[in-house]
Amino acid sequence: MGLPGDEIYRSPPPPPGQPNYTGGAVTKPPISVFEVDGKKAKVYCQNLCLLSKLFLDHKTLYYDVDLFLFYVLCERDQHGYHMVGYFSKEKSCMEDYNLACILTLPAYQRKGYGKLLIAFAYELSRREAWAWALPSARCRTWARYWTRVLLEQLRNVKGDVSIKEMSDATMIRGQDIVDTLQSLGLIKYWKGTHLIHADPRVVQEHWAKFAGQRVIEVDPACLHWQPLPTTTARKRP
Repeated sequence: MGLPGDEIYRSPPPPPGQPNYTGGAVTKPPISVFEVDGKKAKVYCQNLCLLSKLFLDHKTLYYDVDLFLFYVLCERDQHGYHMVGYFSKEKSCMEDYNLACILTLPAYQRKGYGKLLIAFAYELSRREAWAWALPSARCRTWARYWTRVLLEQLRNVKGDVSIKEMSDATMIRGQDIVDTLQSLGLIKYWKGTHLIHADPRVVQEHWAKFAGQRVIEVDPACLHWQPLPTTTARKRP
């Protein structure tokens, strides 16, 4: 006979929110992402924030969760839903950030889940038709994500491509594209304008560094989500 509450650990329930994403065909084990409203599930979201504080020194938000949405990534199996990580975003952000906090639990790190959460945030940005920024361009995880996505675009492009076209295709903000390509030596500044200089040989050399890494792609067909009216009303610059 188990202890009281053991059934929760043996068969963990799903997060208290809407299942926005269910992917099973390309991931093992299958995964789901739930959107949890901080106002409707306050205690759950407060506990997420307190959990994050154990691993993130800069985490400051604990209790004021009403203005945030939390996107919780879970692995699914016959026993239930096992939380892998999450990111949060403000329902209405004046600083153009597409996420506020992101965490992958230590047991699930180095499995591609952190990049998946970032890719998921950008897929939401695509639905909002808005090229959002990330709150800290100094994070190496985000820099690696930008590098991989932009290199993949450059490998597939035929002819010249502009920064705006890259931004439209990836939803990465123009300044983040410039900073990333500068670090790779794939952009030049000519007569007051940044020009992408994508030498195929240099692109391939950088791309080779990503060989063998596990990448979990976001399948847009599996995403069932619509942006809030406050974001769809905005216009891109």
